[in-house]
Amino acid sequence: MSPVVKEGLPGAAVLRERLANGALDAEKVVARCLERIAAREEAVQAWAWLDAEYALERARARDEQRRTGRPVGALHGMPVALKDIIDTRGVPTANGTSLDAGRVPSEDAWIVRRLESEGAIVLGKTVTAELAYKHPGKTRHPANTDHSPGGSSSGSAAAVADGMVPLAVGTQTGGSVIRPAAYCGTVGYKPTFGAIPRSGILSQSPSLDTVGVFATDVEGVAMLAEQLFGHDARDPASRPSPFPRLLETARQAPPVVPTLAFVQTPFWSRADDDTRQAFDEIVAALGEHVFEAPLPPRFAEAADVRTRINLAEMSRHFHAWRARDEGGLSETMREALSAGRSISAHDYLAALDWPGVLNAGLEALFERCDAILTPAATGTAPRLDGPDGTGDPIFNGLWTLCGTPAITLPLLEGSDGLPMGLQLVGRRGDDARLLRTARWLTGFLDDAGS
Repeated sequence: MSPVVKEGLPGAAVLRERLANGALDAEKVVARCLERIAAREEAVQAWAWLDAEYALERARARDEQRRTGRPVGALHGMPVALKDIIDTRGVPTANGTSLDAGRVPSEDAWIVRRLESEGAIVLGKTVTAELAYKHPGKTRHPANTDHSPGGSSSGSAAAVADGMVPLAVGTQTGGSVIRPAAYCGTVGYKPTFGAIPRSGILSQSPSLDTVGVFATDVEGVAMLAEQLFGHDARDPASRPSPFPRLLETARQAPPVVPTLAFVQTPFWSRADDDTRQAFDEIVAALGEHVFEAPLPPRFAEAADVRTRINLAEMSRHFHAWRARDEGGLSETMREALSAGRSISAHDYLAALDWPGVLNAGLEALFERCDAILTPAATGTAPRLDGPDGTGDPIFNGLWTLCGTPAITLPLLEGSDGLPMGLQLVGRRGDDARLLRTARWLTGFLDDAGS
């Protein structure tokens, strides 16, 4: 799916190695990305802010650093796009709303400081849905511009899928990493809740907000995410932990052939015919390596519980935008904030107990499998002129509520020729194993289809 790869640049992990040893110059890599953007941005509209000369200047500085023998970081010279809710010092961050037009943060988000320290080049800011919720931005599907790229991390998914940049960062509160990645045909990875600090990123629902990443393959998301894992005292969800070694583990062969649990979830009726047929074929191809597993009945309530938490916390954290609204907010946002204000404290606090209950229910299942196999979306990307907006997150929100790591792989295609994603879900904290299983599954299904 990546035109960058077709034009001569390798996958992100290999590209990083060539940049570090001088086989490629960062300036040439950035220039290649900018050429692709110039050719495709009018159609795709993935970028909220881009300064080509500034990006080239940063690339030249990275090349000079390497040529003079100074140490280089783990992401030396790698162009990375950032969702436009991530603060960047001196660079506009408008949060997808006209109410923040012209806003320029004075401080970088924690993950931006980490990217800079490891030698990455922030290529630009990508389009987000309004305040990272449902009202879509300007981005269009890179394979068919009549269709939605999903949301809310629309620009990040589309930019990677279209070959404009090898790596991008987004966020997920419902399905905002996994769903757009599945629609656009790239790899999207949402780590365990709290693994990546969110300091300096728009706070919509602190009990759910999770930073995620995009690349064209499993190794790419593993490489980027492992540099972003960490602890920041300003984010109470983050915890001190050892270096995760995601890329090293993802590259390893599993010690035994993985076993997957095919979970339809209580929302299977919302999967379209293409999705159902695709999973029938995948289960048949996996044979003895997969078993079907129902979830306990209480999981049917998970979607409503997640929405309750999301809206209640969003109503609180978006008070400043509501107070300034004189026609700048969409009707979708106004209705959501109004619904959030109507949720009682009792119902909200009771909802916060659910992740623990649901994860306890998943433990028995994870004792029997390496990962859960489930759809990444109800089908392919909806049309822009249809009623679905950025798409239905029903196959994502459950795992966001549970805080489990999830990854979507671009291994399927709908009858309309658009990509469909296959989602794998792991146990909380078991991110490296999930990525290793995802890489194995990619190879297994490639071999099965050859």
